[in-house]
Amino acid sequence: MPRLTPIHWKKLECIVLKLGFRFHRQNGSHRQYVKSGTIRPVTIPVYNEIDVEIIKNTMRTTKINRDKYFELLKECK
Repeated sequence: MPRLTPIHWKKLECIVLKLGFRFHRQNGSHRQYVKSGTIRPVTIPVYNEIDVEIIKNTMRTTKINRDKYFELLKECK
């Protein structure tokens, strides 16, 4: 399985949108996405490179595994 590497925020946004989340609001350089049935929103900072730890936190919040992440990442290129 490939390593997690930093990605552009738009790619992470694409993954979150494909999972059924919708844009809720933006506060400064952070965008929030919500989905019915989830406990907390997903927050994505508008950075050129999203750090691996933020990607892992997003994966935990959205309840996806690495296989699903890489599958969606291929669709979002």
